[in-house]
Amino acid sequence: MRWALVKVCLAVTTMVVVAFAIPLGLVIKEMARDRAFSNAERTATAFVPTLSITTDRDQLARALASAQTGDGDRVSVYVPAGDGSPAIRLGEQRLAEDRLTGVQRATVHDVPGGSVWLQPIAVSAVKTAVVEVYVPEDEVTNGVTTAWVVLAGVGIALIIGSVAVADRLGVRMVQPAQRLVGAAHDLGEGKLGARVPEDGPTELRLAAVAFNSMADQVVQLLANERELAADLSHRLRTPLTVLRLNAASLGAGPAADQTRVAVEQLEREVDTIIRTARDAKPQTAAAGPGAGCDAAEVIRERMDFWSALAEDEGRKVRVAGVERPVRIPVARGELAAALDALLGNVFRHTPEGTAFAVDVHSGEDAVIVLVSDAGPGIVDPAAAMARGSADGRVGSTGLGLDIVRRLAESTGGDVTIGSSVLGGTEVRIWVQLDRRGPAESRRGRGHRGRERKGLVSTFNRSRSLP
Repeated sequence: MRWALVKVCLAVTTMVVVAFAIPLGLVIKEMARDRAFSNAERTATAFVPTLSITTDRDQLARALASAQTGDGDRVSVYVPAGDGSPAIRLGEQRLAEDRLTGVQRATVHDVPGGSVWLQPIAVSAVKTAVVEVYVPEDEVTNGVTTAWVVLAGVGIALIIGSVAVADRLGVRMVQPAQRLVGAAHDLGEGKLGARVPEDGPTELRLAAVAFNSMADQVVQLLANERELAADLSHRLRTPLTVLRLNAASLGAGPAADQTRVAVEQLEREVDTIIRTARDAKPQTAAAGPGAGCDAAEVIRERMDFWSALAEDEGRKVRVAGVERPVRIPVARGELAAALDALLGNVFRHTPEGTAFAVDVHSGEDAVIVLVSDAGPGIVDPAAAMARGSADGRVGSTGLGLDIVRRLAESTGGDVTIGSSVLGGTEVRIWVQLDRRGPAESRRGRGHRGRERKGLVSTFNRSRSLP
């Protein structure tokens, strides 16, 4: 593009210079010729007063001597014979007398080395004198060569200047394009941080904006894919927990030992997949208008599943608040995955026989889901909420609580971790029903937080484990 712009500018400027310089050079040449013959005409006209007064040879000789200009004799006078008087010829003869006789108007004749200007002057009614002024060739072209050289220099300077300007403009256009090409190569090689400065001409600036937007979308899509892989892998931990618990009850024997070893190996592989994919930036898409599920139904279904395992381990289980439908703007699969993550943590990180409970409370604009246990609790709740943080818990990938948090925040709610009335951990999930954004939800969190805290505590204390 750069050299193409230079070539175009070179061709256009050259044509413009040629179109103006050639006619101007011809005009200068013609002006020099007109100047030379205008001087010759003035010199010849200067003899009109003298010839109108006298045709005496001596007086004409003195006038001719004073009129001579330049080197040599340039002016000559011819007075034809008449009335018996002889013809008068003063000065150097350059034309024959037959060419001087009968001249009626000013004319120019070419002679060796230049031209002569013939000026007829009437000296009587029957005689016409002719003044002959010699104009050398170098006087006709005086200054023409210099003017042509100046014109050529100006034309060349214009061409060079236009090429330089075109080159700078080409660089200004090419550099953003080169940066765009380089960033595209970097992005293709996996350098996801490659971006293009949004400068240069308008078209290239818009291309840079589009490229950066595309790169952001690619990064987001890759992050979402990795996050989905991590979340799906985390969901495998629920059936793995069941397998591990069932394998622990198989007793002794080679088959039982092999089963337990296989389950442990499978758990390690799933943990490896989760740790590999969990660095992606989390993002959970909220359910669209009209979407959602019956939280009470989902909780009953999942508690039926986990109650069988709890019975095998001697755990007391309580479920409350699921007697009537509770609609929330969350996809059924997302809510089931969040519950499995929390209940799986109870089985994984608390001793056998530890009781747990799931309570649901439905308000006008929000639904609260509480998952409580009587285990040892969480040492650092803030660290436990961070994605990918295991908080020192053996066998934890740090994704379970993050899945729950993103589910709540997708509705404008949030998740908090505290101490339960059972003596262990209480995970409180606040699901917003009016679908306010997270920022708006946070603005009203001060007042609602105080109302929520009192409501939940009363709700927990009003029920006890059987």
